[in-house]
Amino acid sequence: MDLLAFFLLGVTASHAFEVTLMDSTDATSELGWHTHPSTGWEEVSGYDDKMNAIRTYQVCNVRKSNQNNWLRTDFIDRNGSIRVYVEIKFSVRDCSSLPNVLGSCKETFNLYYYEADSSFPWSTDTSWDKKKDSFVRVDTIAPDQSFKGIDMKGTQLKINTEVRSFGPLTKRGFFLGFQDYGSCMSLISVRVFYRKCLGTVDNFATFPETMAGAEMTSLVVAHGACVENAEEKDMPIKLYCTGDGEWLVPIGSCMCRAGYAPKVGDIACTACPEGAFKPSPGDDQCQPCPLNSRTMGKAANSCKCRNGYYRGHQDPLNMPCTTPTTSRRPTITNTWQASPRLRDAPHQAPSQVPIIHHMSSTMNSIKLSWPQPEQPNGIILDYEVRYVEKDQAETNSSVINSRTNTVVVRGLKAATIYVFKVRARTEAGLGRFSSGMMFQTRTKEGVSTLREQIPLIAGSAAAGVVFIVVVAVIVIVCSRRRYERGDPEYTDKLQHYSSGHGHKIYIDPFTYEDPNEAVREFAKEIDVSGVKIEQVIGAGEFGEVCSGRLKLPGKREMSVAIKTLKAGYTDRQRRDFLSEASIMGQFDHPNVIHLEGVVTKSRPVMIITEYMENGSLDSFLRQNDGQFTVIQLVGMLRGIAAGMKYLADMSYVHRDLAARNILVNSNLVCKVSDFGLSRFLEEDTSDPTYTSAMGGKIPIRWTAPEAIQYRKFTTASDVWSYGIVMWEVMSYGERPYWDMSNQDVINAIEQDYRLPAPMDCPAALHQLMLDSWQKERAERPKFGQIVNTLDKLIRTPASLKTVACVTPGISQPLLDRTLPDVTSFATVDEWLDAIKMGRYKENFANAGFSSFDVVSRMTAEDILRIGVTLAGHQKKILNSIQTMRVQMNQIQTVQV
Repeated sequence: MDLLAFFLLGVTASHAFEVTLMDSTDATSELGWHTHPSTGWEEVSGYDDKMNAIRTYQVCNVRKSNQNNWLRTDFIDRNGSIRVYVEIKFSVRDCSSLPNVLGSCKETFNLYYYEADSSFPWSTDTSWDKKKDSFVRVDTIAPDQSFKGIDMKGTQLKINTEVRSFGPLTKRGFFLGFQDYGSCMSLISVRVFYRKCLGTVDNFATFPETMAGAEMTSLVVAHGACVENAEEKDMPIKLYCTGDGEWLVPIGSCMCRAGYAPKVGDIACTACPEGAFKPSPGDDQCQPCPLNSRTMGKAANSCKCRNGYYRGHQDPLNMPCTTPTTSRRPTITNTWQASPRLRDAPHQAPSQVPIIHHMSSTMNSIKLSWPQPEQPNGIILDYEVRYVEKDQAETNSSVINSRTNTVVVRGLKAATIYVFKVRARTEAGLGRFSSGMMFQTRTKEGVSTLREQIPLIAGSAAAGVVFIVVVAVIVIVCSRRRYERGDPEYTDKLQHYSSGHGHKIYIDPFTYEDPNEAVREFAKEIDVSGVKIEQVIGAGEFGEVCSGRLKLPGKREMSVAIKTLKAGYTDRQRRDFLSEASIMGQFDHPNVIHLEGVVTKSRPVMIITEYMENGSLDSFLRQNDGQFTVIQLVGMLRGIAAGMKYLADMSYVHRDLAARNILVNSNLVCKVSDFGLSRFLEEDTSDPTYTSAMGGKIPIRWTAPEAIQYRKFTTASDVWSYGIVMWEVMSYGERPYWDMSNQDVINAIEQDYRLPAPMDCPAALHQLMLDSWQKERAERPKFGQIVNTLDKLIRTPASLKTVACVTPGISQPLLDRTLPDVTSFATVDEWLDAIKMGRYKENFANAGFSSFDVVSRMTAEDILRIGVTLAGHQKKILNSIQTMRVQMNQIQTVQV
């Protein structure tokens, strides 16, 4: 197994599998490869490094100038592979050991290939040399060591081994070509092979044998099928095959059906034996029938009471059966009120409201908002907001109801701190309150206190309400110099550059007198008859975003994304809409979204791009929290950096680099998209992500300080934004700076605060983030340097094993919220919600882990035993438990 696969957490226990297409050492007679000219390469008998007799080719015309000696293999069938590898063993004579070579001696040779559907292109030896210019060069091969000659013991050969790969291959097979241009060397052996992932069983699903992709970084998806007597657990299960032929961590999983239990190794589900049952699907084991009950056979999902014994309709299936005269505990009835159809399902009440956001304050009012519960479990009828003055008993609290997720609480005292809680109500009843959060009214209009807009989490203890206050030191800036500023480095409407270096430079479409000219120059017009809109998948600023199909003449039909311009548009809206196509049409890079074309000669006007199956990166990460390895995440970051390097080389400044503007396809390839921020800098928008600053709309949380203050948008400011994207990726789509207001973010950055490392983030990656957030833009790395750094980390996975240290409650108190304070939670359920592991509430409760004292003693084995099978989730919970132990020890020390 290679180093990359070794450090992939959760990789299935399979090694990269190689299939040999051709091996010259297997030849039992002459190879008979073709040479040109006949005085060049010569086939001879020789020995390999194990002294086995083999057929080799050698050449040594070093005393003749202008050598161009070619050697071609026979036709090699690729056997369905997309990328192949060539292992070459060879020896080279040191030119300095050869007398009278007149400077014509070389110590390297070239490797080429030529694709074909058969050996027909060169069916005779006299024609193939005319096709040499059609060969594709793979690489120039140089030896690590050369030999100098012969001593008393014979020739001192030094054998080199080099491996090269090429692809994608599209025809039936290929020929290899070796070009010598003046060396003295021996081609000892040539082996051609490809890699694939063998069929496997994982997470109760079978995956078929899968060919590796066309690139080293390719990930080929294989869709799994649940094993017999298993069913899908959540999402469709799939597994990715890497370019090296290794399976990565599966996404999704299957689980054993009711009546069937997991077999060791997560590879099969076996029927519960007679006398045992399993009531529901899952990873639980079969349990013996309770007293006075039995099964009628194997694979039972319940046990029937024996004759003369009974169990109530509401009794759990593991309760013993009893006779009517048996003494039983009194039944506890639930007196809560609900509609009849929901009376038997109190669990359908909405889950906890996760957080409360402060929007604004006056002397006697506070405006709040909050997100919908993660599990509303029905239509939310309204929200109940409960509030009380700090240090007052909850019995003195007031209640206000709101039909929306915002409310203005009026009639408050000036300069007073209030504690707020919110819960949702559906037909099933009221959900649980959010954690208490404190906000303060203003002292007088227009003046806020030091603590205002900093949410403080409050928890409860047996002695009463105990408030845990996180104090942030905020420097009051009494006055600020106003800078006289001339034109910014990049003006709002102009990114039009010239270059004397010969490479392609981006041209801003707004520099054209007629914007339609830019569209015609950079975007291909598509006949609307080839466009088929299938479904609406979102809404953009100018109209709907759809998925569909595109069929161009002479090409296969493909999946595409289609942006449409809504009816009734103005000329300016049409210009702004198509300007993004004029921008995208200038780019051609695998990590930048590809423009297929535009439809402007019919209605609706459309922009058509490649379709990215997994949508935006931020939501994709949130949906798959904890399910990728560090190497996979670094691979995503590397792709984004490569795309940004390409844009920077074209002198294009993105201005809005964020995970929401990165798209992900089915192979987990990330591509930079959304090239329309220039219009946000000019016009108003209702999107709260973009906040006014210096006369324009700017995404504050992602933007470098000089761009916020002086509108200096440069590649260096894009590097700052890239550091924020790194943080988003490593935190699985967490919102940068959490619930802080934009002004708080600006203040914190001015005071040199920086985001702490996300949980389990390698130290090397957090250091790269900090480098990207240097205050002086000249000190930030270039995108080319970032790509190189990530490449080194991928090649040496051991460098990612050191996790960045985050000390709770000590460093960066304003920003360090990655490790929640256990004292702020009343229950284990609240703690699980806070670390985004609420899906395991029942697992913890059913296993008896219902108090922090018990949870703090859990081990990795305990976490696995209760059903947490994803490696990322195991680490997240275990790290939080370790933090919990530290916090509980600190509390005990203070009490002593």
